[in-house]
Amino acid sequence: MMKKLKVDLHTHTAEDPLENINYDAFRLIDRASQEGFEVLSITNHNLLTYDQELAEYAEEKGLLLIPGIEASFSDKEVLVLNPDFKENPSESSLEDLEKIKNDHNLIIAPHPFFPNKKSLRSDLFPFLSFFDALEFSHFYNRYIDFNRQAVRTAHQYQKPLLGMSDCHNIWQLGTTYTLVEAEKKIFSIFQAIRNGKIEICSTPLSLVTMARISLNFFLDKRLKTSFRF
Repeated sequence: MMKKLKVDLHTHTAEDPLENINYDAFRLIDRASQEGFEVLSITNHNLLTYDQELAEYAEEKGLLLIPGIEASFSDKEVLVLNPDFKENPSESSLEDLEKIKNDHNLIIAPHPFFPNKKSLRSDLFPFLSFFDALEFSHFYNRYIDFNRQAVRTAHQYQKPLLGMSDCHNIWQLGTTYTLVEAEKKIFSIFQAIRNGKIEICSTPLSLVTMARISLNFFLDKRLKTSFRF
């Protein structure tokens, strides 16, 4: 039996061109190492935050850093891990996923049914065959849970569910993550995910914590500040 790796494949850092975040990629790697993660992907919006220096720094901290990007397709957000491009091609559409999809990458639907214009929602279904997995988001509790439809859809269409933090605040890392039974190599991890050799580890957030995340989101989007609570 292979080791179960502690994995988060959806995170953001100060290098993100669309966010005001107060920690950079190196600091996130430090935090992930302290939290016992073994595999991490930094998935900033429409820009690959990955180079040899960053990968080697992560390796020194015991982490495999997988290249990743949260790219816009038809104005909807899609996670592409190990992409063939460093910046999102301009005016990309969901139809382009057919050309992008290959055996060397992993395509994930982030927060697929959350009530915002960037989530795929009904647009997911015509392109579902190009997605390897759906995200089980950290942002939920017993009263508010937009993951429910993702869980139903994953079960109905036999798609893996990946627990991920989508962290924009460094303290969000570890709230939800996935254990993947695989070798600590990109191909092995992707194969294990596709084969469902995964386990979500997650604790529902308190209403206070959800309010804190929402307030930070408001400060970022409306006031354009990296100040965080």
